[in-house]
Amino acid sequence: MVDAGLDLEGQLAMPMEPTEAVAHHMDFVDLHLDSTAPPPSPSTPVATQEPVLPIPTTAPGGGSGVATKDGTCGAANANTVCGSWPQVCGNTASHCGNGCQSGPCTGSPVVAAPGPSPAPVAANPGIFKIVGQAGVPAMHAGLMPNGRVIFLDKVENYTQIKLGNGQYAYSAEYDPSTNTVVGLSYKTNAFCSGGAFLPDGRWLSLGGNAPLDFIDPTVGDGFNAIRYLQRSSTSAALNGQSWSEPGNKLASARWYASAQTMPDGTIFVASGSLNGLDPTVPANNNPTYEVLSNQGISQGVNVPMDLLAKNQPYYMYPFIHLLNDGNLFVFVSKSSEIFNVATNKTIKTFPDLPGDYRTYPNTGGSVLLPLSSANNWAPDVIICGGGAYQDITSPTDPSCGRIQPLSANPAWEMDSMPEGRGMVEGTLLPDGTVLFLNGCNRGAQGFGIASNPTYESLIYTPTKPLGQRWSTGATSTIARLYHSVALLLLDGTVLVAGSNPVEMPILTPVPNQVPSEDYITEFRVEIYTPSYLQGANANRRPTKITLSSLSLKATGATFTLTFTAPAGAKTVQVALYHGGFVTHSLHMNHRMAYLDTTGFNPGKTGQKLTVKMPPNRNVAPPGPYVVYVLCDGVPGIGQFVSVS
Repeated sequence: MVDAGLDLEGQLAMPMEPTEAVAHHMDFVDLHLDSTAPPPSPSTPVATQEPVLPIPTTAPGGGSGVATKDGTCGAANANTVCGSWPQVCGNTASHCGNGCQSGPCTGSPVVAAPGPSPAPVAANPGIFKIVGQAGVPAMHAGLMPNGRVIFLDKVENYTQIKLGNGQYAYSAEYDPSTNTVVGLSYKTNAFCSGGAFLPDGRWLSLGGNAPLDFIDPTVGDGFNAIRYLQRSSTSAALNGQSWSEPGNKLASARWYASAQTMPDGTIFVASGSLNGLDPTVPANNNPTYEVLSNQGISQGVNVPMDLLAKNQPYYMYPFIHLLNDGNLFVFVSKSSEIFNVATNKTIKTFPDLPGDYRTYPNTGGSVLLPLSSANNWAPDVIICGGGAYQDITSPTDPSCGRIQPLSANPAWEMDSMPEGRGMVEGTLLPDGTVLFLNGCNRGAQGFGIASNPTYESLIYTPTKPLGQRWSTGATSTIARLYHSVALLLLDGTVLVAGSNPVEMPILTPVPNQVPSEDYITEFRVEIYTPSYLQGANANRRPTKITLSSLSLKATGATFTLTFTAPAGAKTVQVALYHGGFVTHSLHMNHRMAYLDTTGFNPGKTGQKLTVKMPPNRNVAPPGPYVVYVLCDGVPGIGQFVSVS
């Protein structure tokens, strides 16, 4: 059994390599953190449960028009109420199919989504290793400038850490270099919040849910809360400090909101539930956006957004990516558009992405692929996975759509994974590949409504020809279902944590329950080591990396970078990387840009490069980034910088 002790500062000191498989998590009772078993969950439904969509009818909905035949129903149904969902029928494929307002389509869509495709096992698939304990369920996560990972959770009736006031910690700071964790406090319930980094490096958590006084009277209402956390890359003085909540509020309640940093450092915040109640009732929903200043203070105005309104109830946690023209690519349900925040106008709409729903409660993963000057920093977005409806019986979607929103004739290029996956999330790796992890093959997001965990990692290589981009990586032994996270660390490995698919933590499975309690609250932390750091590659990192400045400007300015290359190195790349705010399969603000370099001398060990920054803040909005230097595809230890 793994042993751990709680030191005087509330730190959970874990051994470097816990090896025992925790098949029965009751072992955690003996961790000397807190020996009190979790109290039972309340039997009366409360607004702080997940918003749940009714199970759809299985017959096509009513209406006076012609039945749907091509996946573009809506107008023919004369705005009637269809099935069991009291929604006005829309005019896109988002409103027909399994689980839609108009009932299932009676024919195939114009463009069919592909089924599963083979993904050969990678020659070097990487490896998973269990390294520590998270201390709290890892609902949200972010890599901070001190190289540590912050986990952020909702109010729970059990975590592994107790604070000095006797209450459980719902946030924690995890140090990957020692695999130790320290509990952090907050003032408002951060349940299913959104977030972003401010230009000054502070990490924001936005919105949340109501207080649970019967569990913890010290934590208040988080629906309109703004939380701030600060860490430094040059000083340890801020390490372990708790969340700051000076009282600034969002303009309205937002549960399940997405956030995107804009070129001027302001924060675009969109969507959310007003109260956590039935999202098929429009009065419960908040299909609007607001803008926070570059200091993280709301401007106090809620602006209706048509794309969100039209796609209710699939309007929460939209995918948002900043494009190199300063506009936003916004995707929700199956629909997407280019949106200009300054003018509050839709610039362009795109055909619906074929396949099932892609956003909450059937979220897949969305990634803005690596940017570079080679194609004028043109954005290229991939969206994978999803599902049909919010129930444990829902099938999941293996298909992926890829689109270049600013191309002359943007269209979805379809591809597919080897199996359907919901809650799958994509993480950019410094070598330009994308690692897809976590999720399930059956079910949806919500408490106890997912099964068939997908344990294997998938590696997507965007530069390969269509049909050859997917390979299968290493397989984990841990189910990572609802409320799981994955993110890149400074050393180029990927931290994987979380899975809390129940209303309140359970430490051992309880069979035959509805909702399901087959899967426990997972505290184990894994590290995935990609192929580029395995075997001999582990000793071929660039070392002694020094930047002429840690404050960089996205104006095309240059800086100098010196390092020691491994013997015989033939190529070099410099990547500017932002990990963002990770939650619910979304990596908000996640992006990577390859920077132009001159001065590399192949084969020499001592290197001095001149590195050119992106041309503007549309490509690299302000905030903290990591600079990775790669020789022959092997990254050195990343260096945190501030981009302004």
